[in-house]
Amino acid sequence: MKTPKDPRHKRRQEIIKALFAQSFLKRPPASPYLKKILGKLSTIDGNIKIIAPEFPIEKINRVDLAILRLGVYELIIDKTQPKKVIIDEAVELAKEFGGETSASFINGALGKLVKNLSDETT
Repeated sequence: MKTPKDPRHKRRQEIIKALFAQSFLKRPPASPYLKKILGKLSTIDGNIKIIAPEFPIEKINRVDLAILRLGVYELIIDKTQPKKVIIDEAVELAKEFGGETSASFINGALGKLVKNLSDETT
């Protein structure tokens, strides 16, 4: 059972904080995992534009954008966790760090990505 002290959850919290800070500071990434995410940013952001077309990247709340970027990276590039786990974690992070509507926005966007991915394979 997942707890707030779960090391994977803690790791994701740190990644979200670093991605959020990166959106302001534009400094070299500290962790190798963050470097991998930033290296695929054009692919990640391209997918975000598809799953949330009504929200231009520059208009998305930066916390929500950091969570989406991590979620999209884990779903389409990293692929080491089950899709449901990735979405659940992203929603939990949105509840923890985002605003009132962040969790539903993140859930809807990542759910749409998973649906698009499954439509491509059928």
